[in-house]
Amino acid sequence: MWPDYDSPFSRHDFTRPQLFACLAVRESLRLSYRKAEAFLADVPEWLASIGMNHAPDHNALWRAFGSLLKTRAITRALDLMADDDAGALSAELRAKPLTIDSTCYEERHRSRHYDRVCRKMDLKTGQKYAKAPGKWGRSVNAARSGKLRRMPKLALAVAAASHRILAARASIGNGSDAPDFEPLLFHSWRRAKVKQVVADAGYDSEDNHRLARLDMGLRSVIPPKIGRPSKSPPTGYYRRMMKSRFKRKADAKLYGQRSQSETTNSMMKRNLGESLRSIRPARQKQEMLLRAITHNLMLGPIKNEGRD
Repeated sequence: MWPDYDSPFSRHDFTRPQLFACLAVRESLRLSYRKAEAFLADVPEWLASIGMNHAPDHNALWRAFGSLLKTRAITRALDLMADDDAGALSAELRAKPLTIDSTCYEERHRSRHYDRVCRKMDLKTGQKYAKAPGKWGRSVNAARSGKLRRMPKLALAVAAASHRILAARASIGNGSDAPDFEPLLFHSWRRAKVKQVVADAGYDSEDNHRLARLDMGLRSVIPPKIGRPSKSPPTGYYRRMMKSRFKRKADAKLYGQRSQSETTNSMMKRNLGESLRSIRPARQKQEMLLRAITHNLMLGPIKNEGRD
């Protein structure tokens, strides 16, 4: 996935795969770079098992994070993971669907007490709302809009049977989910034999149904709830079909599998944290993608005993 070294003139103390392994351990243990350096120095047996003579310092880990976790490298890593479990993944996706969902992360750690205080205070003046009458709506809306513009978001395509991530897309800002559907579905479709895909109403779009059903030959189930509520049926053919099928609960059992993507998001936040340590938007995206890779590594290989 990576060449061993950035340059023939580099020091060659560590290979790039070795540094990636250290970053994955750091992410799984939710450590800072300095704590990761100290932790790795305390486990020489593990370092020796991957061919390292001594632990990299925190600066080496910081530089490796920026150079290794490019979008192309993450894409290649997910390709290799899918190739290793190709047969088992195909069997799982025949039994249960691919589910697509997104979640937002905190820019940095915020305690619940701090959030309660912020809700009671005018963020501009530092006064309680009772002492600043008439400013509640303006200050709260301004704070919310600014926060949403900077909110890190991670969209995932997950195999419902095993909670394994097949595709991931990171962005900054709480925009529409619909544009994420095409790249997530395409990369999942080329990595495994996807038969059906389920997503929530945020991905509702006639174009998304046509992409899945006509271009890729998949069955798509998305509730047609985008737009202003109306008694008139949706204009698109597949959205009208979805409204009819949801009305008579024809896809209730299949759509119920959508909760597996929410379970995966919950697993990642419980195991790896719901706040990011990076500050710059580019590195926040890299950190979210690294968490997707680390989640798959923590799951381990798929157990395929008894599967065809």
